[in-house]
Amino acid sequence: MSATSKPKLYNPRHPERTLLYQMVAEHYETWLELASAGQFDGQGDHHTPKPFVRKAFAKYLECGIFAHGFARARCGDCGHDYFVAFSCKGRGVCPSCTTRRMVETAAHLNDHVFPRLPVRQWVLSVPKRLRYFMQRDGPVLNMVLRIFLRVIAQSLQAHCIGAANADKESLHIGAVAFIHRFGSSLNEHVHFHVCVVDGVFEEVAGEGSADAAMQVSASGVVFHPA
Repeated sequence: MSATSKPKLYNPRHPERTLLYQMVAEHYETWLELASAGQFDGQGDHHTPKPFVRKAFAKYLECGIFAHGFARARCGDCGHDYFVAFSCKGRGVCPSCTTRRMVETAAHLNDHVFPRLPVRQWVLSVPKRLRYFMQRDGPVLNMVLRIFLRVIAQSLQAHCIGAANADKESLHIGAVAFIHRFGSSLNEHVHFHVCVVDGVFEEVAGEGSADAAMQVSASGVVFHPA
C-alpha cells in the first residue's frame, strides 16, 4: 500500500434513514391488509400479494438493520473490530442487494461466460392478455421464451453472410436470458431481456481457420459475425 493512500473504511449504509425504507415501513402493513381484503381487486394489476412478495418485503425491512443480526469482523493488521449488519440477499425490492447481485452477475458473464465478441441485447414485451398466462403458467412462459430465442437464431443466421452456405443444423447462437416480472412502476409485466453474442457459431469437422476475416476460431467451432 502506498504511504499516501488512505485505508478503506466500512461505513454502514443505514437503510432506515432512506425515504424508500421509511415509506415501506410505514405503509407496508396497511397495504398488505387492504390488498389481502380485496380492496384493490379490479384495479389494474393489483391483487392479493403472493407469499414470495410478502417474504421479499419482510426481508427488506430487516436488511442492514443491526437489531436483526450482525457479524463481528476484525482487521488482521490493526486489530480494529467493527460490526456488519446482515443483508437480505433478495431480488426486486432491496436496492442494495439487487444492485450487488446485478454487478456480480454482469462481472461473471463478462469474465467467465461470454467470449471476447460483440454482444447485443434483445428485449421482448408481449400484449397484456398474454402476460397473464405467462405470469401464472411456467410452461407457457418457457414456450414463449423458446419461440423468442428461435426467432433470434433465425434472424442472426439470415444476416450472417459467412454462414450463408452452412448447414443450418450446425449453426448455434450464444445467449443468456433474464426474465423480468415487473415494469417501471412495479406493475406486473413479465418480459424478457436476452444478451446474445452478435453472430452464429458453426460446428466444423476440423479446427476452424484463424485466418478468415472477422472470424474467431476454436477447436471445431467457427464464429460468423452478423
